[in-house]
Amino acid sequence: MSGDTLPASGALLEVEDLQIELVTHRGVVRAVDGVSFTVRRGETVTLIGESGSGKSTTAMGVLRLLPEGLAVLSGTARIGGEDVVTDPGAARRAGGRTVSLIPQDPMTALSPVHTVGRQLGEALRLRHPGLSRAEARERGTHLLEQVRISRPETRWKAYPHQFSGGMLQRILIAVALAAEPELLVADEPTSALDATVQASVLDLLMDLQERTGVGMLMITHDLGVARLVSDRIHVMKEGRFVESGPAQQIVERPAHPYTGKLLAAVPSLGPWDEDGLDENTPQGAAR
Repeated sequence: MSGDTLPASGALLEVEDLQIELVTHRGVVRAVDGVSFTVRRGETVTLIGESGSGKSTTAMGVLRLLPEGLAVLSGTARIGGEDVVTDPGAARRAGGRTVSLIPQDPMTALSPVHTVGRQLGEALRLRHPGLSRAEARERGTHLLEQVRISRPETRWKAYPHQFSGGMLQRILIAVALAAEPELLVADEPTSALDATVQASVLDLLMDLQERTGVGMLMITHDLGVARLVSDRIHVMKEGRFVESGPAQQIVERPAHPYTGKLLAAVPSLGPWDEDGLDENTPQGAAR
């Protein structure tokens, strides 16, 4: 399936017939097999599929973050109009300006030996080299406030191990926003978090998008997450899109059996029982 049928003009990210082959010890594997999609300002496009479906490989390929010499790309992937497939340098120019990555695991993505403030300050100075340390701290604490870190001035000198997983994920979002990007790539941004914290982080991302107009490419295995945040969803299996369309259509009227299986895997609440027991549940037994 080709993916989006919308006109490509004005796209922050435009991917056409992207193929990615990985060189492994077992030979060459085609991990991504001809996918096409676009992301525009102010919208969220989600790639969803189980582990090994190729969704994260697609995102890392577009950002040219796959190991050099072990990944061969073909097709087209334009970020801000520049094709990163034919010109890998375009990805470096876009990184930290046009596009930023929110990595997958908040517990390991930050350096454990440097303070949060130092790491956020470095991200700010990459975008604005002329910033003094005091100016970087002022902007950084404002960013921490934006991502709902309480008492950001006192947290500036704290180390990553002093924060919860949910707070670390918010700090990673702040680091990504330091580059003032037009496009965010969020690679499983809630997979390491419990359900309550997941909801908080997703709410934060949607609020930031509404305020800044940033476009977002979301990578997830969770259709429950995808239906909350997405404008369009591409369902990926074995390197290909098996179904694409508006989020509501994919969730309410899935056309492919694989999508139906992903929907069936989304947890749902059972009927409410005021006493916490079914009439068939023995008295005192756990439900």
